[in-house]
Amino acid sequence: MENKFAELYTTEGETLPETPWNVYPRPQMRRDSFFCLNGEWKLFIGEKEHKITVPFPPESLLSGVHKRIPKKAEIIYKKKFYLPEGFVRGRVLLHFGAVDQIARVKFNGKCVGKHIGGYAPFCFDVTNLLRKKNTLELFVRDELYTGILPYGKQCEKRGGMWYTPVTGIWQTVWVESVPEEYISSLRIETGADFADITAFGVQNGELTVKTPDGERTFPLEAGKAHVNIETPRLWSPETPYLYEFTLKAGEDEVRSYFALRTLEIKNVNGTPRLCLNGKPYFFHGLLDQGYFSDGIFTPAAPECYAGDIMAMKNLGFNMLRKHIKVEPEQFYYDCDRLGMVVFQDMVNNSDYSFMRDTALPTVGIKKLNDKNMHKNPKSRAAFEAAMEETVAQLYNHPCVCYYTIFNEGWGQFESGKMYAKMKALDSTRFTDTASGWFTGAESDVESLHVYFKPVKMEKSEKPVVLSEFGGYSYKPEGHVFNVKQTYGYKFFEKREDFEEALVKLYREEIVPLVKEGLCAAVYTQVSDVEDETNGLLSYDRKVLKVSEAPMREIAAALAAEIEK
Repeated sequence: MENKFAELYTTEGETLPETPWNVYPRPQMRRDSFFCLNGEWKLFIGEKEHKITVPFPPESLLSGVHKRIPKKAEIIYKKKFYLPEGFVRGRVLLHFGAVDQIARVKFNGKCVGKHIGGYAPFCFDVTNLLRKKNTLELFVRDELYTGILPYGKQCEKRGGMWYTPVTGIWQTVWVESVPEEYISSLRIETGADFADITAFGVQNGELTVKTPDGERTFPLEAGKAHVNIETPRLWSPETPYLYEFTLKAGEDEVRSYFALRTLEIKNVNGTPRLCLNGKPYFFHGLLDQGYFSDGIFTPAAPECYAGDIMAMKNLGFNMLRKHIKVEPEQFYYDCDRLGMVVFQDMVNNSDYSFMRDTALPTVGIKKLNDKNMHKNPKSRAAFEAAMEETVAQLYNHPCVCYYTIFNEGWGQFESGKMYAKMKALDSTRFTDTASGWFTGAESDVESLHVYFKPVKMEKSEKPVVLSEFGGYSYKPEGHVFNVKQTYGYKFFEKREDFEEALVKLYREEIVPLVKEGLCAAVYTQVSDVEDETNGLLSYDRKVLKVSEAPMREIAAALAAEIEK
């Protein structure tokens, strides 16, 4: 069955725009000033010079390089550019969406700064170094081999559930011009009928909000504005209403949005439930790795995220568990506006042990004291720093409703302490301290992974989340990454058998558990990824392996059960 969004994705030989991803990369704080530096750059790997298309990592097909980077190598990016006439109006900021993993930046021959970590945005003020013709150089090292910095599913020896690593630039590089005094960032706190907006970098201004009843204006005083909504429209996957607003402060102006929604845990008829907007809600989701056959970490175009989201919404799903990866803001913006809840994982680091992290838990050993696990102080500090960056980056997005700190013991340490740290960073979302096993002293949920056996659950004092299950494999001919190797948890040769088994799994094992307390279920997964062929979409996104009608019936049955 063809994916109706297949035209959004590229295949080998298709031509990309001269400047790919030429869209404003920060949807929650938009200015008119934007100059995109994506497109052709020079890339030096050792002594050899290549042409690379940014923002695609060099290991990817879309980059034009399509080569693995040697271990411990430093690669160098170089780009010369002119800014448009009249672009500069005060300060000029150079932005990088994300660079894996350690980046050192030179601008017109001068070092302007360094960033450590492969998943977070960073920027530098280059105003005082500007020339008519500018030279940007980026020196990158990827220390995946040390395991210190968060790396997710990347592996030097890809295969099975481990994927091709990426190096260097994998998100948009861009420049903006701002006044001398400008809004550096926003923090948005919301409830059922209000939004509190803090603007950093400025003190006073005016905030104008678009509501269904017309525009309303609120003062920004001491950097803060309180917005009350008299007849609120609440955000949910079924009604993803966004309140757009404009903030003017001095000579600066940014456009943004917020949504009104509440998250809480309630005891309903003796059963703990995850509630959205005051009512029990069943989070019907999928594991979403965020890997693409042509761009690896980076899809060919920003519209590809909406393609994945809508393909899954059309099957009746209302949630994606973003698995051990942090995406560009475009993904979260699309989830905000289209109505898709995100369960966001932190990105793991440290070592992985098959015996400790897979074999023992599979046979039932799921409680270990993690105080002395992953004791390296450098890796612990790197994980905490990345967690702080991730929460700060995603805090304003209403779609993000749930955080996973550790997954299946990978990098897990002192989970009670890390739960407390997460709650200090953000107390407004649900926190899953240890997804799958090795449960810590504190967590908002009881989080289960069930493969290879029937899904069952015991009574719990916490809301129960089935944070991984399924993983059924079917390989549509002509749409697989690896013809010889197949990775999954149950295997089918025919599409009809795959769909029948999947529908049976939901009807016989998942739907009946809702009345017993199950609050969320995350099927593995959205799409195939390299050797893994357990997606509902093929890796190239051309084939949808299931029909909409039976999947939407399952979604309706889950919703009906939670309403009871």
